[in-house]
Amino acid sequence: MPHIVVDHDATLLEYLDRRRFARELHALAARTVEGITVESCKTRFRCVDEAVIAHDEPQRALVHVDFAILPGRTTETKSELGRAVIDLLRSHTAAATDVTVHASVEVRDLDAAYTNHVTPAREQS
Repeated sequence: MPHIVVDHDATLLEYLDRRRFARELHALAARTVEGITVESCKTRFRCVDEAVIAHDEPQRALVHVDFAILPGRTTETKSELGRAVIDLLRSHTAAATDVTVHASVEVRDLDAAYTNHVTPAREQS
């Protein structure tokens, strides 16, 4: 926990350094939400081959972050995290000056049935 999925269209591939964004996002989450550690964060990126925004005008791009956390956080905490993630997205896409970037974030609770397990790497002898 948390599980983070970043959907973005191909237009942003040249602007968004995904690994750097993920590292900064993990640090941001750990600073913003009690109980989240950098080590617990997992981010997946999905590049959308095709997206249609509004009337399909050129030079538009989208990026959406789905941020799923364990239940029990207040609405205020989730809103604060959402705003901080938007700010981070904006800073990471600021170089896309020739593109109108539509950015969004949803912070939601994981289902009560969520479970996980981490198997640590074994040391080589």
